Amino acid sequence: MRMDSSANPKIRGGVRQALTHDSAAKHVSGGAIYIDDMPEERGLLHLAFGKSEIANGKIVSMDLSQVRSSPGVELVLTADDIPGKNDVSPIAGDDLLFADKELSFVGQSLFVVAARERDLALKAAQRAEIVYASGEPALTIARASERGSVLEDPQVMERGNAPAALQHASHRLAGKLCIGGQDHFYLEGQVCHAIPDEDGGVLVHSSTQNPSEVQEIIARVLSIPSHAVAVEVRRMGGGFGGKETQPALLAAAAALVAVKAKRPARFRLDRDDDMIMTGKRHDFEAAYDVAFDESGSLMAADITLSSRCGCSADLSLAVNDRAMFHSDNAYYIPDVRITSHRFKTNTVSNTAFRGFGGPQGMMVIERIMDEIAMYLELDPIEVRRANFYGKSPRDVTPYHQKVEENVIGQIVQELTTSSDYVHRRDEIKAYNSENAFTKKGIALTPVKFGISFTARHLNQAGALIHLYKDGSVYLNHGGTEMGQGLFIKVAQVVAEEFQIDIDKIKISSTTTDKVPNSSPTAASAGSDLNGMAARDAATTLKARLIAFAAEKYDCAADLISFNDNQVLIGNNAVPFERLVEEAYFERVSLSATGFYRTPKIHYDRDTHSGHPFYYFGYGAAVSEVIIDTLTGEHRVLRTDILHDVGKSLNPAIDLGQIEGGFVQGMGWLTTEELYWDDRGELMTHAPSTYKIPVCSDRPAVFNMALWSKGRNPEETIYRSKAVGEPPLMLAISVFSALTDAVASVGAHRKMPMLDAPATPERVLMAVEEMRSLAAEAS
Repeated sequence: MRMDSSANPKIRGGVRQALTHDSAAKHVSGGAIYIDDMPEERGLLHLAFGKSEIANGKIVSMDLSQVRSSPGVELVLTADDIPGKNDVSPIAGDDLLFADKELSFVGQSLFVVAARERDLALKAAQRAEIVYASGEPALTIARASERGSVLEDPQVMERGNAPAALQHASHRLAGKLCIGGQDHFYLEGQVCHAIPDEDGGVLVHSSTQNPSEVQEIIARVLSIPSHAVAVEVRRMGGGFGGKETQPALLAAAAALVAVKAKRPARFRLDRDDDMIMTGKRHDFEAAYDVAFDESGSLMAADITLSSRCGCSADLSLAVNDRAMFHSDNAYYIPDVRITSHRFKTNTVSNTAFRGFGGPQGMMVIERIMDEIAMYLELDPIEVRRANFYGKSPRDVTPYHQKVEENVIGQIVQELTTSSDYVHRRDEIKAYNSENAFTKKGIALTPVKFGISFTARHLNQAGALIHLYKDGSVYLNHGGTEMGQGLFIKVAQVVAEEFQIDIDKIKISSTTTDKVPNSSPTAASAGSDLNGMAARDAATTLKARLIAFAAEKYDCAADLISFNDNQVLIGNNAVPFERLVEEAYFERVSLSATGFYRTPKIHYDRDTHSGHPFYYFGYGAAVSEVIIDTLTGEHRVLRTDILHDVGKSLNPAIDLGQIEGGFVQGMGWLTTEELYWDDRGELMTHAPSTYKIPVCSDRPAVFNMALWSKGRNPEETIYRSKAVGEPPLMLAISVFSALTDAVASVGAHRKMPMLDAPATPERVLMAVEEMRSLAAEAS
C-alpha cells in the first residue's frame, strides 16, 4: 500500500477519518481513570516531601525526630537511605533525589515522609527542624552573568561573516527583547503509584511522557537492573513537556518507599508544590543587531540569546540549541551569527515545554521583522515576504541545512486572501485615527518548525501487535497519551494497514515491559515514530498471513490484498478473522514487533551544523487585537490560522491540537507571568496568582483550516506532518498585533519597548512611552 493512499471509506476508523479521541466520552463523563483515581490497596502509604526554605546555602543540621514521631507516619527516608545513586537527572547527574549538603533552590526535596494518610504526611513534613547556612542566591540572568554562573561555554552558530556585513549596511537596527517563562499547568499534576513485587522489584504507574527514562532512573536509585522495574502509563491529564524529565523525582521516591516498606506508595503533588518544585519554560533575554536594504531584506544578523536555566542542566543544553535553530524562523539571513548563553541560577531547573526553545528563538526574529517594517514604513507582511526562504542560494539555514520544501510563501498568500488581511489593516488604521482610548492592531506571522529530536539516538520507536484467533488486535507502542490523540492516530494506522474497523483494535497502556527502550513522547514526533513502528509490525503480520493464504488457497501472493474487513485471495473474499483463525491452526505466529528509525538526520554539535531535522512543519496566523490605552487591558478579537499538517491522519485531532497550541501560546505571551521574590521563592504558584487563558480569552472569531495542498515530501506515516508543537508559535501573531496596537499610539514612529508576557501592566507602560514620544514630536 502506498504511504500517501487515501482512506478506505468502507472501514470505520482508517487514516484521514475525523475520529474523536479514543477517550473523549470518558473524559467528559469522568470515566477516564487517571493514577490518583486508581483504587487504594490495603496498606497504601501516602507521601510528602520535606523541602528547602532557602535558595542557596547549606544544611547545618536536620533533626527529623518530630517528623518520625508524628501521627500516622510509617517511614521517613533521606539521602542516607538510598541504596544506589542519589541522582534523578536525565543526563548530567546534577539533580538529587534528596539534597544532603548544598541547596540550590527553594522547594528542593530534602526527605520523604510516608504516612497512612496524605494529610498526615504533609503535616509531618512541616515538623522538621533544619538549620541553614544561607548564601546570596543568583536568581536572574544578570546576577548569574556577574558571577559567571553558567552550564557550559557560550555556543555559537554562524554562517558567513555577520560582523563584517553589519559594517557595510545600508540600514541597521539594534534592540532587545525579554521573553518570560511559563508553567505547564497540566490539569493532572505530578503523580505516581508504586507497587513492590516479591523479588525486590517494583511496578510504577507514573504520569510521564518518558516511561523508559523513569524506569532507568528508578533502577539507578535502587541499584537494581532495569528489568526489575516496570513503568506503566495509560494516560496523562496533560504534559506539554513538563512530564518528560520531572516525573522521575516523585517516581524514584515512591519506588524507594515501596521497596523499603514492602507496601504500595502513592505520591501526588498539590498545585502549589507542583509549581514550586517543577521546571518551567526557559525565560530569555535577547539582543539583536541587524542590517537590511530598502526593501527590508536582511543582509546580516547578529543575535545573542541568554536564558535562565535554573539550578541544574536538565534538558537546557538541548532547549537552548533549539532556540538557536529557530532564530531564523522562515527567513533567510545571508550572514548570520547566533550566540547562546546558558546561565545557572538558584531557581528550579527549567525544562522541556511545548516548542522546546523554538518559540523563544522565533520571538526574536519576528520582533526584528516588525521593527524593520516600522523603520521603513512598510507593511510588516511585505518585509516578511521579502525574507522568506527561496531557491538556491536562499535556501540554507544558519546551521547549514537546506530547506528542501519551502511552502510558507503559498500558505501566507492564501491566508492573506482568506483573512482579508489588507482590507482589515486599512480599516484598523481608520479606527485608530478616530479613537483615542482604544486602539486596534493586526499581524500576520509565519511558522517554520523543525521536526525530529536533535539528539539523534532518540529518533527511534518500537511497537507490538498481537492478533488473536477471533481477529481482534492488541496494539502497544512506546508512545504515551497525554490527551493529544496519539493513541487513536496509531490505532488508525493499524486499522488502515489491516483494512479492519478500528473497534477491533485494543489500545493499551504504554509499559516498559512490552516495548523497551522507548524515546520520550516529545519533539512533536509521537505519530511519526510510533505510527511507523506500528505499521512495521502490521506489515510483518500481513506478510505472514499473505504467505499462509498463498499456500493454503494456491494463489499468487501478488493477488492477495486486504480490504473492507476481508482478505481478497484471487477471486475469494475471506473474512479477516477467519483467515487469522486458520493461520493459528497452521501454527503461524500472530504476534510481531515493529521498529522505526528516522532517516537522513545528522548533526555535529561542535560546529552547530548538519541536517538535524527530517522535515519542517509550516503554518501562519493572522490575529487582530484591541487594547484599552487607559488600563492596558486587551482582547484578541479574531484569529485566522492556516496550518500544514501534510496529509492529516485525523483532521479532528489535528484541529484540536492547533486550537489548543495557539491558546496555550497566547497565554504564554499575554497573561502567564512567573514571579520570584528576592529570597528565590516563587510567588505565582496557584491559579489565583498565575493566570492561564480561560474560555473567554479565546478569540471571539476563530477560523482554523488545514492547508489543503499539504503533503509531506518525506516518507512519513501516510505523508502526514507533526502537529503537537508548531501551532503554539502561531500565537506570536497576537504579540505582534499587540505591539502594532501600542505603536499606533505613537503613530508607528518607534518600536514600543514591549516585553513578553504582554500583561496589562506592560502594555500600559508601553502606551505611556508612546504617548511621551508623540508629545515630544508634536
